[in-house]
Amino acid sequence: MNLTEDPIYEFDVDNDQQAMALALVQAGFGMLNTTPNPRVGCVIVKNRRVIGAGFTQPPGGNHAEIQALADAAARGQDVRGATVYVTLEPCSHFGRTPPCADALVKAGVARVVAAIADPNPLVAGQGLAKLQAAGIEVACGLLEEEATEINIGFLHRMRTGKPWVRMKTASSLDGKTALHNGVSQWITSQAARDDGHIWRARACAIMAGIGTIAKDDAQLTVRAIETPRQPRRIVVDSKLVVTPEARVIQGGGTWVFTAADDREKTAALEAQGAEVIVLANADGKVDLPALVRELGQRQINELHVEAGAKLNGSLVREGCVNELLVYLAPNLLGEGRNMFDLPPLEDLSGKVGLHFTEVKQIGPDLRILARFN
Repeated sequence: MNLTEDPIYEFDVDNDQQAMALALVQAGFGMLNTTPNPRVGCVIVKNRRVIGAGFTQPPGGNHAEIQALADAAARGQDVRGATVYVTLEPCSHFGRTPPCADALVKAGVARVVAAIADPNPLVAGQGLAKLQAAGIEVACGLLEEEATEINIGFLHRMRTGKPWVRMKTASSLDGKTALHNGVSQWITSQAARDDGHIWRARACAIMAGIGTIAKDDAQLTVRAIETPRQPRRIVVDSKLVVTPEARVIQGGGTWVFTAADDREKTAALEAQGAEVIVLANADGKVDLPALVRELGQRQINELHVEAGAKLNGSLVREGCVNELLVYLAPNLLGEGRNMFDLPPLEDLSGKVGLHFTEVKQIGPDLRILARFN
């Protein structure tokens, strides 16, 4: 986006909430390419006008605050005495780039308003404290819920060490993902399938089980929309049967989690650029909780799962899923394949509880977002 043509520079900013809402829009511009860093937006306001704006660039590039300061400088604007609105607490440590808090102090701004504090142990309030110690007025907590949603994966990883796991599935209104013979293309509309690729694009990684890979020769890539990067591809394959010729392996970079320590098969996959990670549980299956923890250590913020009923059910039973992304088509299929392979219940007290966070129509279908209680 060409910020020179952005209309945010053309009207008065009347209050803090309005300014933070503009910063959140900026954060959204980095939705697809900041991983593993958070998506952060920043606007600088002086005399009720936005004089600078920016959002976090891909890893190694400028953070949002630095982008906004540079934008103001490019416009010939003096930021001294201005108020900075940023969707996440400015960093206070040296990483790939210098501390943003230091840059704001040096710039001479008068006030910094953050939407949320950064739970990263390297920051954790130190950024705001550094600003305050320099005589800058600080505030935190404005539009906190909206800012949290933009960075749900990063924040969850910083707090728990694990990525935010979002499981996508598409079914008929009676909950069938395929006919009894396995035919599934297409239950939902093109609009729903394209929307699913938008959710793929924002994820750090896309994961499927070997059943899905074998059935569809799935690529696990974003194709329906343009994206500046492809998410990491992950295959759960307990017996290590995926072949080096599978499309999911082509191009390199795929992580294959398995319970089989097969050196010959591993070598063949690694020759194609894949990485094979052995994580076995006592039953000879992939240890799914350990897999999720491993992905957190590998800086995966959001994991997008598109799997069959078997892996879906296992992930739910193991408590590895945070959110369901369900597309419901207005049709009935009768006997067929379910979304989840879960054991039968004898009592309703054993039901798995969720709560709806969004229901929206996408073309003729419904998109439902539901989080586990």
